[in-house]
Amino acid sequence: MDIEKLIKDLKESLLTLLGNKYKEFKPEIQKDITSFLKESEEKLKRWALLLADGSITKEELEWLLKSQKDLVALKAIQTVGISKIKLNNIKNSIIKTIFEIVVATVIK
Repeated sequence: MDIEKLIKDLKESLLTLLGNKYKEFKPEIQKDITSFLKESEEKLKRWALLLADGSITKEELEWLLKSQKDLVALKAIQTVGISKIKLNNIKNSIIKTIFEIVVATVIK
């Protein structure tokens, strides 16, 4: 498993998904996604490896990712004044996408 490719794929997928879904916030989302992935890269790598060798289950990975939801700061998006509900929807989309990509990459 190529961890660097996984991180690159995560970034591209998140930027595409969120850029298309929230076009009006695309520049802000790009900054926030890049920042979040940079800060979370070590954890994501470790968790992907743990999943790959069977040390954690998909359910445990999902729980670990959800525990990071509050760390998805989305500071740039907050400055444009979107609602908390929309902000939570964006965070949930990020966590769900990360989970799906990690699982698809690790469990082929």
